[in-house]
Amino acid sequence: MLSLLPQSEPESPRDYAEAVSRLASVRHALRRVDGGLSAGPEADLDDEVAAAWPLAGEARQRCFDRRSARLVGTAAAGIEALLGQRHEGRQPHVMASKTLVDEIRRELRDVAGIVLA
Repeated sequence: MLSLLPQSEPESPRDYAEAVSRLASVRHALRRVDGGLSAGPEADLDDEVAAAWPLAGEARQRCFDRRSARLVGTAAAGIEALLGQRHEGRQPHVMASKTLVDEIRRELRDVAGIVLA
């Protein structure tokens, strides 16, 4: 139901930190999959997201929260599959690893864009 009454800000700095920590955990997992990602994940936008967060509004914050949660689940499944191959003594296909890393990087940018738009 649409409510036109002013709402108090539900997002505290702790809520923001929790949402952004999800993205940091995905970047950390990327490093494990791609043999260290020597240059690190591209376009780490945490500082920009932090600056834009208070101005993003509740709808964008909730969307960010939902999309980041979905990203974590999807990334975890893909990363787990690749690491499982390594654990079993098989080297994951290079293109599968590259495709996964590229897709996760794109999703990280898209999720950050929700707040930065």
